[in-house]
Amino acid sequence: MSMMVDSNLPVAVIGGGPVGLAAAARLVSRGIQPLIFERGASVGAAMLEWGHVRVFSPWRYNIDAAARALLEKSAWSSPSPDALPTGSDIVRDYLAPLAALPEIGGNLKLGATVTAITRQGHDKVCNDGRESSPFVIRYQDESGEHRALARSVIDASGTWTRPNPMGVDGLPVPGEREAAGLVDYGIPDVVGARRTDYAGKRVLVIGGGHSAINAALALMELQGEVPTTEIFWALRRNSVAKLLGGGLNDQLPERGALGLAAKQAMEDGSLKMLAPFAVDRIETEGKTVAVEATLAGKAFSLFVDRIIVTTGFRPDLSFLGELRVALDPAVEAPPALAPLIDPNFHSCGTVPPHGIAELAHPEPGFVIVGSKSYGRAPTFLMATGYEQVRSVVTEIAGDHVAAREVHLVLPETGVCSAGPITGDETSGCCGGPAPIEANACCVRDADAKAAGASGCSCGTSLPVAKAETREPTKVGSNA
Repeated sequence: MSMMVDSNLPVAVIGGGPVGLAAAARLVSRGIQPLIFERGASVGAAMLEWGHVRVFSPWRYNIDAAARALLEKSAWSSPSPDALPTGSDIVRDYLAPLAALPEIGGNLKLGATVTAITRQGHDKVCNDGRESSPFVIRYQDESGEHRALARSVIDASGTWTRPNPMGVDGLPVPGEREAAGLVDYGIPDVVGARRTDYAGKRVLVIGGGHSAINAALALMELQGEVPTTEIFWALRRNSVAKLLGGGLNDQLPERGALGLAAKQAMEDGSLKMLAPFAVDRIETEGKTVAVEATLAGKAFSLFVDRIIVTTGFRPDLSFLGELRVALDPAVEAPPALAPLIDPNFHSCGTVPPHGIAELAHPEPGFVIVGSKSYGRAPTFLMATGYEQVRSVVTEIAGDHVAAREVHLVLPETGVCSAGPITGDETSGCCGGPAPIEANACCVRDADAKAAGASGCSCGTSLPVAKAETREPTKVGSNA
C-alpha cells in the first residue's frame, strides 16, 4: 500500500462487525488512528439480525488477538473459552465492550452509511497526483451528508445487506418481489420472535449450505412443538447424495452435528427433500404462495405459506464506483484470491494462506476484507478475516515483509464441492465428493484420513503453512 498520503490522516474502516473492529484494533495496536463507519445503530448490527443463531466454534476462536489485548487492559471479563456463543452473545460480550474502549469508541461513527469513496480532486480516470491524494469518504447519517478524509480505506462492510435471490440465474424470479412479505432471507428466528409466522405452516427452505441446514433444523424444532408444521427443503443445484457425502460432514463438532441431525430428519421424513429444484415463478394468493418450479427436470407445483431463501450473499459494490477496483468477473473477489475460493472448483475450508498480496487492488491504499473479499463465494470464516486484517494493517504500518508472512491453517469443513477438474487433480477439489460413509470433504481427503493422515488440505496444490493453528469460525448466517 502506498504511504505517500498524509500519514497524520486516519485509516477508514467501513463496517463495525467482527472483522472491521479487528482491523480497528490492529490499527490501534500499531499506533494508527482508525475511523470506523457502521451503518447500524450499534456495532455488530448485521450480526444482531441473526443473533438467535449459535455459531459453530467456541469463544476461543471468535476473538481477534489484537482486540483481546486491548480488552484485557480494561475491566472486561473474557467469556468461557469453550462456550458456543450466539450472534447476540458475540455482540454483547465482545464487540460492544470493544467499541466502548476509548481507542475504538472515540473513533466510531454509528448510523453512518458510506455512500461513496473517491480520491480528493480525482475521479476514477485521473492519474496525476492520484497516489498522494487522500481518500474522501462520503457518508450519510441522521443529520445529513458528510465527508471525511483518510490515508487508506479498509472495506469490511460484509455482504449481509445483499442476499441472493431464489432464482438459479442470479435474478429474482417473477413474483419474488411482490411476495416480499411472505419470503425471508437468511435464518429467521422461527422458534422465537418469528414463531407465529411459522408455527403450523407449510414452509419451503431453498438453499444447500449451512444456513439452510440451520433454518431447516430450527423448523424441525418448531415442528416438534407444533406437529402441523410442514418443511420442504429444496436444493437448487446439489443433489441430496452430494449433500450427504460432503456438505453434512464436518471437522467442527457443532457444525457436523447439524449435518447428522439433518440427515436423520431426511431419513425419517421430517424433511421433504426436493432436488435438483429451480423456481420458475411464484404468485401470491392471499396469504399463500404458489410456487411453479422444475424438479429433476419436470414441472412441479407447490403451495406454501412461507419461503426461506438461504442462497448466499453478494457484495455491495455501489459505493466503490470512483475507485480502481479489480475483481474476478465470476466470483467478484480480487483476481489473485478468486482461484483459491471459486466454488466451481472447490469450497473446502482449507484455504491457502492469503493476505495483502492477494487482497490488493489497483487503487493504492484501498483493500476489501472479510466476507466481502470473497465476493459471491461461500464459506467465509471469521478467523480468515482476522488473519486478513493482520496482514493488511501490517502493510499499512510499513512492515511489508511481515505483511506477506501470512499463516493460516484451517481444518477441513466437509463442504468441498465436486466441480470440474482441469489439469492436475490437486488443482481441483481432490477428485470429487467423498463416499457417503466417509467423514471427509472429498476423495483425496478420505484417502488421506484412511491412511492415518489428518487430511489432504484439499482444493489446492499450494502448501499450507504449519504456523499458528487456528480453528475457524463459520457463522450460521452464511450459506
